[in-house]
Amino acid sequence: MSNALQNPLSLAGRLLLALLFLPAGLTKIGGFAGTVGYIASKGLPLPTVGALIAIGVEVLGGLALIAGFGTRAAALVLAVFTLAATVIFHAYWAVPPEMQMVQQLMFFKNIAVVGGLLVLAAHGAGGWSVDAKRQG
Repeated sequence: MSNALQNPLSLAGRLLLALLFLPAGLTKIGGFAGTVGYIASKGLPLPTVGALIAIGVEVLGGLALIAGFGTRAAALVLAVFTLAATVIFHAYWAVPPEMQMVQQLMFFKNIAVVGGLLVLAAHGAGGWSVDAKRQG
């Protein structure tokens, strides 16, 4: 692939990944009580703390990806967060048969997102990023 495409594709990849996290975090702020209730319904301890952590990871991580700031660390945090959330909230093996297909799709979509985040953590944000400007 042409080196000329690396920076625009890296930026596009970061923006598309951020599109999953930033709106989700902002929605959790607007529906905080519902988010806490949903977390509590899964039997997790300290659901309010969990909701605050989820909001912080999604909003700050999404913004970090957009700017390309602390990208490797942000991608790793988002990958771990996404993997944990996927196992807890999309456990397709533990839902009634009529819900399994959708939960399985969500599960494997999120696993693919984890893969993309790990690639981003390995290779960095690219030249069109705050990280690149700080190195230069």
